[in-house]
Amino acid sequence: MDKKPKQELLFDTIQEPEEKKKNVTNFNSNISNTDEWWTPPEIIKSLGEFDLDPCAPHPSKRLWETAKESYYREINGLAQRWFGRVWCNPPYGQEVWTWIVRLADHGNGIALIFARTETKGFHSEIFNKANGIFFFKGRIQFYNNKGEKRENANAASCLCAYGKNNIEAIEKSGLQGKLIVLR
Repeated sequence: MDKKPKQELLFDTIQEPEEKKKNVTNFNSNISNTDEWWTPPEIIKSLGEFDLDPCAPHPSKRLWETAKESYYREINGLAQRWFGRVWCNPPYGQEVWTWIVRLADHGNGIALIFARTETKGFHSEIFNKANGIFFFKGRIQFYNNKGEKRENANAASCLCAYGKNNIEAIEKSGLQGKLIVLR
């Protein structure tokens, strides 16, 4: 029997039987099937300055800065050294948990992801490792590559905080929602 790679296991839901999972094509189920969603700049600004964004858009496509230094797809932020306070809005595709595992190991940063609380990845990498979770009130309107707001995201989003300083940043942010401190 073939074993699933760890990454794939993290996408599994806690209760879904194997036959139901065969029909799922991607993590976010977005109609345009893109993993490029630009974080609203007011969210980033409200959280304070970040040292690194390891999964930023290419500089030629970047609408606004998210951190002092950024890595992008062509230089593979997962293969680079992470440092300081990290902002992580990972690609909302099959590798989202790879980014979250890396952020959890780094221990200092905030990730913006869909609030897929039923997944094994959420349980192992967020509930068991994050210092806190902020659930947004309502759904976020991300931006397209022209700087225009898209329709509301197709799922609820949350901020996952690693490090007490990032809990404090969320508390001071003025963002609308509910912060749950885990440890």
